[in-house]
Amino acid sequence: MQELAEKHGKTQKPTGAKAPAEPVISVWLIEDNHTFRHTVAKVLNHVPGLDCSRQFANSEDALAALVEGAVADVILLDVELPGLNGIEAVKRIKSLSPSTRVIMLTVFDDHDKIFKAICAGASGYLLKTSPVERIVDSIREVHAGGAPMTPRVARSVLEMFGRLSTPRHDYGLTAREQKILELMIEGLIKKEIADQLSLSYHTVDTHLRNIYTKLHVHTRTGAVAKALKERLF
Repeated sequence: MQELAEKHGKTQKPTGAKAPAEPVISVWLIEDNHTFRHTVAKVLNHVPGLDCSRQFANSEDALAALVEGAVADVILLDVELPGLNGIEAVKRIKSLSPSTRVIMLTVFDDHDKIFKAICAGASGYLLKTSPVERIVDSIREVHAGGAPMTPRVARSVLEMFGRLSTPRHDYGLTAREQKILELMIEGLIKKEIADQLSLSYHTVDTHLRNIYTKLHVHTRTGAVAKALKERLF
């Protein structure tokens, strides 16, 4: 755990002058396995910039906290939970707090659960066997607008959508817009897309706004979901 903290930049607080405050990502963990829940929360709380002070054994308690006005930047959510299951919980979480990003953290990687989770509004899907470093990186990635998935899950998603019979629609995307959309599907954020294509951040932002207009969506998640569903890649 100490090695993980050091890897992600944890240092001793300087004496005397105050260090600049680092933006903190509020992370909630909804997991009914007591040991796994507390182990993950303990590790996350030793990583700079992450605060996992809210943990819940069921979806209902987390939803009640949202109703009361509590805010979460990122929620790690199990699929199989007592009472309201994780997939149904995603829908309610997004309804109560649209800006909250949800990462499914589960032992299940079957097509049906992945499909339902994404359609319900999940922004990422990781297996519990993922290294803790991967979970930490995914929290930061999804908070920055990415869509983290393990390679195994990503392959399942592509195979799943590839079997759908929805006809491909021509939205008039240019070759550049098509490439940017493909990189979005891979989970890259604006700066990473700009670096990979040797474009300015402003140029990528302009292309993204054009993509949203042509696809008739308003968000990155909406564009990615539509591209996957209609096989625009």
